[in-house]
Amino acid sequence: MALKNTSDFLQKAFSSALKTADPQVILPSGLKQVFPQPLKGRCLVLGAGKAAASMALALETYAKTEWPQATLEGMVITRYGHGLPTQSIRVIEAGHPVPDDAGMRGAQETLELIKTLQPGDQLIALISGGGSSLLTLPAEGLTIEDLRATTQALLMSGAPIGQMNVVRKHLSAILGGHMAREAAKRGAKVDAFLISDVTGDHPSSIASGPCAPDDSTFADALQILKDFGLLQGQIPAAVMNYLQQGLNGHKPETPKAGDPIFKNIHNHLLATAHACLEAAADYVRSQGVEPVILGDTVMGEAKDVALMQAAIAREIYLHNQPFKKPVALLSGGECTVTIPAGMKGRGGRCSEFLLALYASTEDLKSLSALAADTDGIDGSENNAGAWFTPESRELMKNQQQAVKNYLSQHDSFGFFKELNTLVHTGPTLTNVNDFRILLIDTES
Repeated sequence: MALKNTSDFLQKAFSSALKTADPQVILPSGLKQVFPQPLKGRCLVLGAGKAAASMALALETYAKTEWPQATLEGMVITRYGHGLPTQSIRVIEAGHPVPDDAGMRGAQETLELIKTLQPGDQLIALISGGGSSLLTLPAEGLTIEDLRATTQALLMSGAPIGQMNVVRKHLSAILGGHMAREAAKRGAKVDAFLISDVTGDHPSSIASGPCAPDDSTFADALQILKDFGLLQGQIPAAVMNYLQQGLNGHKPETPKAGDPIFKNIHNHLLATAHACLEAAADYVRSQGVEPVILGDTVMGEAKDVALMQAAIAREIYLHNQPFKKPVALLSGGECTVTIPAGMKGRGGRCSEFLLALYASTEDLKSLSALAADTDGIDGSENNAGAWFTPESRELMKNQQQAVKNYLSQHDSFGFFKELNTLVHTGPTLTNVNDFRILLIDTES
């Protein structure tokens, strides 16, 4: 028997995923596990990311009752519109995904605060997705304009976030383990709490790993720029010169695993995309639908990923193979969208995935789907993503050419706005990457 309200089903599955990554819930339990005895003395709190303000507030609330003899101070940097009112930990808002002057000033202040650490002090780093852009502090000889132009070029090239971060680590005075290096010089203990938005959940990749060893090199950074066709003038000359100097051994490499600086530095993973998919699967199962998790590391061009998942959905729809209807396909990870030169586009990778899926599944009469970014903002506009159901598809019946036009213009936002099926959550104050659900229902 078909579900009665598929749009409600899709959105509740998404909400279930978000709850599992709520800093107000997961950080207190993480703190209790890492610090079974109350902290005392000076505790410097620093951090960056889309969840940074929510994590800071959760830490303050916890410390007020559990660490009465600790002196809490510090600051975190988050994206514009993601701030929360805190007391002892200041919140600075800055630009994302392209860094701006506010972020650079915040990163500079972060470094100055690290330099005040003394032996025995405790540094708690609150790190989440988006921190690479928000914690932008150019290495010596570079400017914020250099880093902004490089980030913009990488975004437009379609480079995956992991490869973008390899480049950014090697242009930074604070990412790629440099925060840990500065704290270790001063004899401080460091515990970083991480909310992962990257495939694989490796600490060195989350916000470009400010407190983690980094196994990438200057050679890797240059190869990435070459692979994405960015050696023909798109990258500032100062950046290219800096990377070349690093390759030649004239600039300091990022600290590697085994470096003694990491003796008193620990990274703690609080939330992952896979845990959120499992929470959504629990909800799906409670509604009498079989969940199938395709993975939390799905990557590639959004259109290509959509075509692959459409093929799986079609096999289920037509042949009840490899899964029987009703079934929900869940996946996470991070797709990319390559925008042709001169085209602006509207939307993001989640809504582009959904539009490509919509365009390629006109024959699947019982297919519904939702795709959204767990931070609440999908790309260039103010929506988290979008959804469609068989009922909403009826509103665009016989409009396949219009659908193709929207897709060719990379205007997924415009299409789903016309369909009135955008997902609006506002900033969720967390970030565990993309969330996708495809429901292949029985037909009523």
